[in-house]
Amino acid sequence: MSNRYTPLPVSSNAEQLPRYLQDELRRLSEIINNISDGHFDVSHSEPDKPRTGDIRYADGSDWNPGSTGEGLYIYLSTGAWSKL
Repeated sequence: MSNRYTPLPVSSNAEQLPRYLQDELRRLSEIINNISDGHFDVSHSEPDKPRTGDIRYADGSDWNPGSTGEGLYIYLSTGAWSKL
């Protein structure tokens, strides 16, 4: 399960709306629980617009921000990624 959420298309059939809402709430719950549990998806590339305080789990091969390999990195106000 990913930490990213994109809503699924809503059916035009009003009878399917309760099922749709229940499924979307379940998906949101799973994402919130992942974040709460401290889960980070593996990133294979740097974000387009990193912001100070961003934290990513770099895969260490496709994206190796600190030249120290795989691991958790934080984006600092200096404009650089630092391994945690």
